[in-house]
Amino acid sequence: MKHQVKPDARAEFGAARIARTEALVVAAAQELFLEHGYAATALTQVARRAGVAPRTVYVRFGTKAALFRRVIDEALVGDAEPVDVAHRPRAQDAMTAGTLTERLDALADLTVGIADRAGALLEVAAQAEGAEPEIAEAAQSGRRETARLCKEFWSCAARDGLLVSTMDIEQLASTTDALLCADTMVHLRRVHGWAAAEYGRWLRTALVALCGTSG
Repeated sequence: MKHQVKPDARAEFGAARIARTEALVVAAAQELFLEHGYAATALTQVARRAGVAPRTVYVRFGTKAALFRRVIDEALVGDAEPVDVAHRPRAQDAMTAGTLTERLDALADLTVGIADRAGALLEVAAQAEGAEPEIAEAAQSGRRETARLCKEFWSCAARDGLLVSTMDIEQLASTTDALLCADTMVHLRRVHGWAAAEYGRWLRTALVALCGTSG
């Protein structure tokens, strides 16, 4: 008797195959964007590097800008799971840990992880913004989200009694936004040659000094 594959199993197999193909394409695209920059990377090159047909890349991602956004999104969080930065465990620690020092540590860990995984890609994005409206829009959305998270961080700390009442939440939020934002990471890489480790040491010192905590 011919073996019959259950519909659910067939669907799972198909989804797994698509996920593997997309992972190959994203990995190949990341390599090429870092090697050649955004403008000089073509989707046909990505397909060749990934070992798939060019049509597969177009079907799965549509445009180079959409593929680049996928590369950036995965680098920011570290995997392909559909969970954004704000809902990752370390981000939640930054909002809920018992002491301000623990929250600052979590915030720094979160940001340094992004710098480590995505710092070089953020440089590529900065170069591409002027030519690609879709990337420029995504970058601006990212800036707004960083500013929102910084405001939420300090608002939660104040609500939980971790700040003295005289501290200005708006000032703390705007300064933290300037420390954490992607543009600052890119600037420090370009001007000072800082990798994630140097950025992390600077960031931790700045965050502690900002609110006057010790250790």
